[in-house]
Amino acid sequence: MRLLRGPLPPALRGTLTLERGERVLASAPTRGGSHVVATLTALHVPAPSGGFARIPWERVDHATWKDGWLHVRETSGGAEHHVRLTDPGSVPETVRERVTATIAVTHHATLPSGGKVRIAGRRPAAGGDVRWTFVFDAGLDPADPGLRAQAEQILEDLRRQTGL
Repeated sequence: MRLLRGPLPPALRGTLTLERGERVLASAPTRGGSHVVATLTALHVPAPSGGFARIPWERVDHATWKDGWLHVRETSGGAEHHVRLTDPGSVPETVRERVTATIAVTHHATLPSGGKVRIAGRRPAAGGDVRWTFVFDAGLDPADPGLRAQAEQILEDLRRQTGL
């Protein structure tokens, strides 16, 4: 896939501040007059309160592109973003590539007490240690200490098997 590299679109200069070393890979205008910007390390989407929400790639739990809409769900807190792109360009492909690039391992497991958990190990785009997340089946309480302990045990076994 050919990634577009370049400066911020002129409409965003002065409104979106990138972190040091963050390079624009793709951007697309939104129906609301803003933009979505994909960089090497994060996705920037318009925030409901104005400005932008910065979502590091390793914190994107799920992203889909359908009927002109980009849907993104974050791992931490499960915040969801739904943005209508008027001219998507290479943004959907760039989002897919960048999210996929962060995945070190994904494992689905059945918990001893019943129900399932998805365990994902993701590497930050800027490098560093693998960050682990648990996504429990609907109806299971992720705050339940017993369920967390069971998932942690599965994670410990997974880390031993993968060396991560």
